[in-house]
Amino acid sequence: MEAEAFERSLRAFTRRKPFQPFMVELVSGTRLLIEHPEALIFRTKVAVYVDKDNEITHFDNTGVSKITTDIDTTAAK
Repeated sequence: MEAEAFERSLRAFTRRKPFQPFMVELVSGTRLLIEHPEALIFRTKVAVYVDKDNEITHFDNTGVSKITTDIDTTAAK
């Protein structure tokens, strides 16, 4: 994903009012379910996600396949 689209998409999804969970799918096939806007920190090309078990996942714009509201919780990390 292009760096500009990466940042723009993450910003749009985290700022929605009211917030709605969304999925970040990585090129590795890993799916991250973002259930709270403060669970994700991002800057230009890099993001850090902290899940409900306090596990940390780092990813960058090149590692993202798609960002979507089409949530499949059976495959989420």
